[in-house]
Amino acid sequence: MGKKAAAGTPATVLLSAQKVEYTLHPYDVSPDAPNYGALVAQALGVAPERVFKTLIADVDGDLVVAVVPVTGDLDLKALAHAVGGKRAALADRTAAERSSGYVRGGISPLGQRRRLPTVVDASASELDRMYVSAGRRGLQVALAPTELIRLTHATSAAIRA
Repeated sequence: MGKKAAAGTPATVLLSAQKVEYTLHPYDVSPDAPNYGALVAQALGVAPERVFKTLIADVDGDLVVAVVPVTGDLDLKALAHAVGGKRAALADRTAAERSSGYVRGGISPLGQRRRLPTVVDASASELDRMYVSAGRRGLQVALAPTELIRLTHATSAAIRA
């Protein structure tokens, strides 16, 4: 069984309630640092392709969650196609924070305030464990990609640029 979060974010509460095996990994990197994702991977001592960022995009007027490796960018056209849309742009920070209930640098795909369509980059399926935000700055959660996809009702598609 995974560790319980001392911080008790909505993401870790969901993981514990669903009896998902996970581990928590604190780190100290400024969310404003250039190459933030690479620095997080370095601080955790894991390969950068295992660390994923959670982005919220606007696809034809609807918000969508994208989970992509920190080693690449989000392919907005591929994301729009993955959810049957035509046009995608990154959501503005306020909309992303309001819909997720998390702050920038700590947005988790898990335990969001509103359930949004979610797309996880296909590269996650090659991993046994992946790292995503645990719902606050400075805390990552490692879990099986299959569990992330199950809990977020996500689809998998090649959305990394």
